[in-house]
Amino acid sequence: MRNALYKFLSTASRHVSPSARRKRLSIGDFRDEQFLGGRRNVGLRSFEFIIRSVPRDGYSMLHYSTGFTSVHGNRPSAEYAKRRKESLETEFGTTLGTYRSKTLFAYYRFGPFLAIYRATIISFQVAKLTVWHIFLQDIRKRAEKFRETLVRLGPFYIKLGQVLSTRPDILPSVYCQELSKLQDQIPPFSTNIAIGLIESQLGAPISKIFSEISEEPVASASLGQVYKAQLHSGDTVAVKVQRPGMPLMLTLDALLFHMIGGQLKRFAKAQKDLFVAVNEMVRHMFAEIDYILEAENAERFSSLFASDGQNGQKIKVPKIYWEFTRKTVLTMEWIDGIKLTDSHRISEASLNRKELIDQGVYCSLRQIIEEGYFHGDPHPGNLLAISDGSLAYIDYGMMGDIPRHYRVGLIQVLVHFVNRDSWGLANDFLSLGFIPDGADIKAIADALQASFGDSARHSTDFQAIMNQLYDVMYEFNFSLPPDYALVVRALGSLEGTAKALDPEFKVVESAYPFVIGRLLSDPSPDMRQILRELLIRNDGSIRWHRLKRLIAAISEQASDAGGEWNDGSAGISAAASWRSFDMRAVVSATEDLLLFIFSKKGRRVRVFLIRDIIQAIDSSLDDISKSNPHDGEFPAARAVNGMRSLWTAVKSTPEAWAGMLLRISTRPELHRFVADVASALGTHSQKRFRETFWHQLSNILHKVTQNR
Repeated sequence: MRNALYKFLSTASRHVSPSARRKRLSIGDFRDEQFLGGRRNVGLRSFEFIIRSVPRDGYSMLHYSTGFTSVHGNRPSAEYAKRRKESLETEFGTTLGTYRSKTLFAYYRFGPFLAIYRATIISFQVAKLTVWHIFLQDIRKRAEKFRETLVRLGPFYIKLGQVLSTRPDILPSVYCQELSKLQDQIPPFSTNIAIGLIESQLGAPISKIFSEISEEPVASASLGQVYKAQLHSGDTVAVKVQRPGMPLMLTLDALLFHMIGGQLKRFAKAQKDLFVAVNEMVRHMFAEIDYILEAENAERFSSLFASDGQNGQKIKVPKIYWEFTRKTVLTMEWIDGIKLTDSHRISEASLNRKELIDQGVYCSLRQIIEEGYFHGDPHPGNLLAISDGSLAYIDYGMMGDIPRHYRVGLIQVLVHFVNRDSWGLANDFLSLGFIPDGADIKAIADALQASFGDSARHSTDFQAIMNQLYDVMYEFNFSLPPDYALVVRALGSLEGTAKALDPEFKVVESAYPFVIGRLLSDPSPDMRQILRELLIRNDGSIRWHRLKRLIAAISEQASDAGGEWNDGSAGISAAASWRSFDMRAVVSATEDLLLFIFSKKGRRVRVFLIRDIIQAIDSSLDDISKSNPHDGEFPAARAVNGMRSLWTAVKSTPEAWAGMLLRISTRPELHRFVADVASALGTHSQKRFRETFWHQLSNILHKVTQNR
């Protein structure tokens, strides 16, 4: 073992700077310079080794100070996030118009009386808030008054509240929780007005367009309402009609908000990004009132995710009737379904609640993690359960695009949260643009570690996780990127929808198998690094308990498939097939992990491996000599069970595993590692043999003395 350590230390010393070599330390602090993405990134790598050599011990214990160092890579940069944010802010400016109020007023031909009237109403409500600001000290009551004021101000401000309810980086957590209660509490407008709008948009009398249409809207929201109708062809359709004057009113409210937004910001103790959030919201609102764009969204969504039940996916997307669709009128296929909140009808239809949840979770995860094109508001009103077990999406006004960088970042955040790696989370927030370059990463990491707490250590509830992070995000003035703001809303809506069917549902817990499968199947370098971070700590030690659970899950699926690996098309129930692993991808990921361990970057991992191997052997000997098992992190019994699980997985595709092992066995790095292990075992066995010999001799003498 000493030979292995000396070889390791001599390898590390070659990377030490000259100034560090001049220090009279066996191993000291050093600076490591790496090139990331072609750009030099020099950072302090406080790589502090403390070797504690025990007399007559065959191996040494290594402890690392990992404040700014990790075996997985260097400190990330927020450069990409900064460029992405600037690009989106430019897009928001284009949506609102980079021109001043005068130009927009002239373009939309606002009448002076309309503008003055609307400004008076808003000013009156804001003045009331100002009075409450003076007399109300209870923050919960102030949050309630804030929500009520937004409802009275109409659609624009209701949407603003709904957006801000998922922005803990802007508002205190109490306000976010209160605004999450907001619904589209706007009464429907007259059917006569709706029919007039349909006729003017489609250019024909209503009787020539539809053979019949409902007298009252079947659904109503803040931006429009829906009627059930029948075409002369006999097809039953849903006709969505926009509220009259919405573009005019939204633009006017957006402009006036910049006049009174400061007072709202002061009342709610909002952060500086409030106006950025408003611009983002306006972009989505103008997209929502463009029904041609919504129809295109529906067809794109259908091409990506709609399925008739193959591979465990049954997603229904309504057909668009383009000849009866205009910018303010949308005609689509009518879908007879059951609202997910109607538990009684779901039970009467004998629908499997778990399978419905699986459909929704799988589809949402594919949207956010794989494709990057996702439904931004999957609440119960936008999803229907169909009698054949399918799940139907019926509203496509709020859709989001998330770049690959942020999709990978979301997986990384999940892995670091599961690992309770506060340093990893802080670096994730930096690389994703939540915090600016130059922020105090240590202070943020310490606050995140404190926020985990013992009581929430095993929380897998998305809302509970967000509540854990709310105060930290607000305290350190986080700036949630626009891409992630909609993702947070989508995940929150998904969990709320699933809880309508299963109150115990946890979105993070359900997403975990999908994420693991994605990590195993994606060979890209960034995903491989996340997989390593899942299984290997920053200091190089291995998370044996997590590796064991992963092997057991793979083994269980291989066993269920009857010894032959299943790709999800047969042998596994349709609802659960997406949780399966591709065995060839597992073999490839295993090979990449072993290559990393045997590489120069994995030298610290190898030292910990040697330590764990020796501890496992000691544990086995203790189990033999004692009646009670050893309570170590890696006891012999667990090792044996783990090897059995691994053997079950190997038997499913022996040719793939044999090929991988053959390739690994030819590598000189493996040969050197085996020699190091043998050397360490030889040195340690001498100490162990002496201890065992004198222990057994003492027992014999004790028995002889007792017999006499």
